[in-house]
Amino acid sequence: MTTTTIIQTDTDTEVPAGPYSPLRPRFDQARSEAFMGKLVGSLNGAALALMTSIGHRTGLFDTLAALPPVTSTQLAHEAGLEERYVREWLGAMTTGGVVEYDPVPNTYTLPPEHAAYLTRAAGADNLSVPAQFIAVLGGVEDGIVGCFRDGGGVPYEAYHRFHEVMAEESALTVVGALEDHILPLVPGLTDRLREGVDVLDVGCGSGRAINDLARRFPESRFVGYDLSEEAIGWARAEAARHGTTNVRFEALDVTALDVPGAFDVVTAFDAIHDQARPDLVLGGIARALKPGGMFVMQDIRASSHVHNNLDHPMGTYLYTISCMHCMTVSLAQGGMGLGAVWGRETAERMLGEAGFTSVLVREPAHDPLNYVYVATPG
Repeated sequence: MTTTTIIQTDTDTEVPAGPYSPLRPRFDQARSEAFMGKLVGSLNGAALALMTSIGHRTGLFDTLAALPPVTSTQLAHEAGLEERYVREWLGAMTTGGVVEYDPVPNTYTLPPEHAAYLTRAAGADNLSVPAQFIAVLGGVEDGIVGCFRDGGGVPYEAYHRFHEVMAEESALTVVGALEDHILPLVPGLTDRLREGVDVLDVGCGSGRAINDLARRFPESRFVGYDLSEEAIGWARAEAARHGTTNVRFEALDVTALDVPGAFDVVTAFDAIHDQARPDLVLGGIARALKPGGMFVMQDIRASSHVHNNLDHPMGTYLYTISCMHCMTVSLAQGGMGLGAVWGRETAERMLGEAGFTSVLVREPAHDPLNYVYVATPG
């Protein structure tokens, strides 16, 4: 016979307690309503992220920031866009607390304090760039749901605009910060690059970082490897546009990296956790270094344990990016599915297992989302 336990709530409603539910003597109505409010806020936040992405892609934030208070018609004219769509976008921006509206002259204003985080002039502080990932990830939702049911993963090629958005974000958080923030974290690296060394960038994507380094340090020689033929095509095109001759790119599965003692410096910018077999990649990197060589790895600033990430300012965002991209593209290759939030503890352990005997972990001041690991093999 099956017995059902009944929980009496403070609203005199009888609530069956399932066999796996914690028994609560009373239903906390205030807690329930607060949670509902949180979910409503999440729906509004998700909608605002989509409209923020559109505001960035259409240039509306940049246009509005440069204008005095304007009507929707005036803004549409200045931006070269359709007024009806601009008016609806302004409605979302106004109710979302981004844009200010004056009903008497029917004008809209983007406060400079808000523009500081939304326009291209904001540089690395421009949060409208990562907002684009919400729409990108939404495009693979059906595939992700299928993976929940059947296992496996969603492959790189299923992601529309992913490399485009990643390249734009990389230009802000990596390329724009190389000289002033990232290279100074590694003692002696800038001098070595000036003198001339062999450098490999693993998981180079569209090559923004390695192309920038090649232009800055013409005495050094650079190589970029990435699994994506599309991204490598963009990397080569950029090098050709700038006439950069000390860099080359190759589409390669770095799991099979086998170039013993070929490089003085290996870099990886937010790339290792995406790999099918990051353990094999790290081992290949350790073997690829010449004596005295170093591995510089930028990767997500988080713990490997969820309870240590409860106060992470972007924890939900990172786990979502992980579930809907980083983890699943690895699983699509039959990989480990390490995920974006593999965390410092796992990263240090895997670096040690790969043969790196010294690992220093730096926290770049410009980037609250990433660590910079400086590792040398034994």
